[in-house]
Amino acid sequence: MPSPYNPHYDPLVSTSPGVGSAHAPTYWTATAGLPPQDDGPIDADQEAEVVIIGAGLTGIATALYLAREHGIQARVLEANQTVWGCSSRNGGQGQNAAGRLSRSQWIERWGLDVAKQLDHEVRTGYENFSDLTRQIDCDAYAGGHLYLAHRPEKLAYLRNEATVRREVFGYDTRLLSADDLHRDYCDERDAVGAMLEAEGVGIHPVKLAYGLMAQARALGVKFHPASPVQGWQTVGGVHHLRTPGGTVRAKRVAVCTGGYTGQGLHPQLRNKIMPILSNSVVTRPLTDAEIEATRFQTRLFLTDTRTLRFYYRLLPDKRLQIGSRSAIHGADASAPRHLKLLTDAIARKFPPLAGIGIDYSWWGWVDVSHDMMPRITQPDPAQTIWYALGYGGNGVAFSTCAGKRLAQRVAGKDAGQEVFKLPIYNAPLQAPNLFGVVRSPALAPFRRLGQRILYRWYHYRDER
Repeated sequence: MPSPYNPHYDPLVSTSPGVGSAHAPTYWTATAGLPPQDDGPIDADQEAEVVIIGAGLTGIATALYLAREHGIQARVLEANQTVWGCSSRNGGQGQNAAGRLSRSQWIERWGLDVAKQLDHEVRTGYENFSDLTRQIDCDAYAGGHLYLAHRPEKLAYLRNEATVRREVFGYDTRLLSADDLHRDYCDERDAVGAMLEAEGVGIHPVKLAYGLMAQARALGVKFHPASPVQGWQTVGGVHHLRTPGGTVRAKRVAVCTGGYTGQGLHPQLRNKIMPILSNSVVTRPLTDAEIEATRFQTRLFLTDTRTLRFYYRLLPDKRLQIGSRSAIHGADASAPRHLKLLTDAIARKFPPLAGIGIDYSWWGWVDVSHDMMPRITQPDPAQTIWYALGYGGNGVAFSTCAGKRLAQRVAGKDAGQEVFKLPIYNAPLQAPNLFGVVRSPALAPFRRLGQRILYRWYHYRDER
């Protein structure tokens, strides 16, 4: 039996994510069905060509592509249960995106040529993800994505983003008026308009992960739950990964631990990710009268233009799922005000649903990089360690692309390929920064103080 779930785990404070802990009480784990068979915890010293740390979507995809495309059967070490972290706690929104920056921000940061190359890579990854959702029964709904302006002044922002996407990158992106939105999609009372992008697949993330895991195991991949890495030494180029049941000696290691990357896992990872809590709830099923009252005619997923954004959608069984930011510290994650933030949002956005019963409530850590973009890289060429981290809340689709690229790198098939010159591949994760001007590990102890100040400023700016 799994050990009890710890709702207050905090990757910046806790020494371990647990050993065999039960899943968070999410809608996804409750409705995914039985997981694929695993290979049990590590119970003796072993050797492996490649070890992957973390059995979420990235780790599973990396293992699958290593086996399928490169003939390497990796061992996947998971501290708790497979698909325990980010991959079972997200909103299931598969977007054509990577990291927190928009395409117009890519142009500002790297110039038009690099932005176009990055768009091609992210779009290719999204199409690969979309293909996977058609192969695996994961309740996929490929209807696109609605980006809702929650204030009139946000319409100019959406108009610019739509123009950039359409004229620079060739997407069929268009603007909707409030009347268009309310008539054809849903009566979202917070919205004054929207941007519709055709690319977007809403999924059941745990069903997708279980499907990929089953494929990987069929190719010889071994999955070991309840096997956290509690010590890591490298001797003569061989990594000695100590777990409660034995030490695994590996020639190569890929880290895919997302927002659950502990400070003590490895020096290359310390203070390189800022974990941010996100809360999510799923209501009881809506009645036909409630569906009519809210005019829900779509299962497209939606996000709004708040900096502290809300993400939401109608699920196949007519439940409403909605999520947003949560506590600063894990110790505060279960405070009632974080749940109230979401129930108040339901009442504001869909007044006929005010006070609706909540059947599922959970929270989880998002891996935000300090420059808002992911990295899939080998941070030190002298060490056979790679990682794929920093999705910033846009990892549902991109994690499978990241796993495919990470497998190439671990297998040594990345040399001389132009795609690996892109900024998400050619540099390690950065140290914390002060307004993007000063970067230093010395800033790490002050990040949560800064987060608290920024949250208050963002809330004022979003809601003033």
